Amino acid sequence: MSGRSIIAIDQGTTSTRAIRFGEDGTILASASRELPQHYPRAAWVEQDPEDIWAGTLACLRDVIDDVAVAIGITNQRETIILWDRETGQPLHNAIVWQDRRTAELCQAMRADGLEPLVREKTGLLLDPYFSATKLRWLLDNIDSARTRADAGRLAAGTVDSFLLWRLTGGRVHATDVTNAARTMLYDIRHHRWDEELLRLFDIPAALLPEVRDNACVFGLSDAALTGRSLPIAGMAGDQQAALIGQRCFAPGKVKSTYGTGCFLLANIGMEPVLSRNQLLTTPAYRFGGEHAYALEGSIFIAGAAVKWLRDTLGIIASAEDTARLAASVPDDHGVHLVPAFVGLGAPHWRSDVRAAITGLTLDSGPAHFARAALEAAAFQTGDLLDAMAADGMAAPSLMRIDGGMASNDWFAQCLADLIGVPVERPRHHESTAFGAALLGGITMGLWPKHGPEGLSPDRRFHPQYDAARRAELRQGWQRAVGAVLG
Repeated sequence: MSGRSIIAIDQGTTSTRAIRFGEDGTILASASRELPQHYPRAAWVEQDPEDIWAGTLACLRDVIDDVAVAIGITNQRETIILWDRETGQPLHNAIVWQDRRTAELCQAMRADGLEPLVREKTGLLLDPYFSATKLRWLLDNIDSARTRADAGRLAAGTVDSFLLWRLTGGRVHATDVTNAARTMLYDIRHHRWDEELLRLFDIPAALLPEVRDNACVFGLSDAALTGRSLPIAGMAGDQQAALIGQRCFAPGKVKSTYGTGCFLLANIGMEPVLSRNQLLTTPAYRFGGEHAYALEGSIFIAGAAVKWLRDTLGIIASAEDTARLAASVPDDHGVHLVPAFVGLGAPHWRSDVRAAITGLTLDSGPAHFARAALEAAAFQTGDLLDAMAADGMAAPSLMRIDGGMASNDWFAQCLADLIGVPVERPRHHESTAFGAALLGGITMGLWPKHGPEGLSPDRRFHPQYDAARRAELRQGWQRAVGAVLG
């Protein structure tokens, strides 16, 4: 087995990456491409599927070598694409998970009393975040799309499914259980596309991919694309891939990923227990037909707030500037950024509210904005842990973190201080990509379930605030959130 490697495709919201991991889990090669987003109207977010594909293929070609044995795929979840089965051409831009165009439809369905049905079957809330209403919008707003879909001429899927289709030359239309479960069309108890939900959202079953385990051979890549044909041997949505990459395989293990948004997942074992506090119940992974589930708190804006500081306000030149600026401001500065740019996710689920900055005084400046943006992700994580505790889950003894913001030492310490739990950062921060690689490695017999030996953490951050100080600071945050919620 000496010298073998696994390639992970990590197709995210703002960039696409390919990373080749060696047998010991180290990164041997990596490539990335930025992914443009389009905003045709307020709160609408789209991407060109051809940009997604071009970036993916370019990255894959940059890292592939003669000893790679498989490809694993992880992807932004809930983003939906509709394409022609014969030509493989998309009919419209991808509608991104952040998009809120179907908020009124979701509100009308809630008013009709349909949310309990959706929640019982899917573990999800009736929200435009998920794929079903996006797909319905595409069918209702593209000329002849519904007629062609009914005739079996179209295919639909989340980004993993689209990439699998393209990589296999249109031979395989499949997805994995973690992505299927984010569509709001999949019954997480009976493990199938649900006929009642398909009728409810007016989605033809013929559009949808086959649902498979996370670790299996989905198909073979077309050799014409990269010069070699490789098994596509693992797939998972990005947050479940991070849970797998952080090796949170035991109930009670918790990870939080800080990318464009923040997503906290806690392994709850083999039974899909529904939350009473606006959290999601979602498949964590499925190996050999055996399921594990997770409670999930989804925060729509985390690193995107830092990007807003850089690209829109222009008050930082790079994300790294935030640590220096944040450290220059005392912890009692009183400024809070509530980053509801596309509404608030868990535990509030309010698509109608928008972002606000509170507590500004005449001496507030760029440093206050930078600190407030980082603190917002930490405060929201605390809100999710509170919701999980209210659901009866024991407080975690450790929080494992990853994603772009995890490399910021100031943020990691701030997070530990504000949630009162030690925070552990892995040796490399590519847990999402490593999770995809781990799935491929398990399928191909390269690694056991827990991956290669010797994957030690990089650093652990211990809380420095006492309970009274922590509570005081979180009360200030809650007041700011309350002002936004009205």
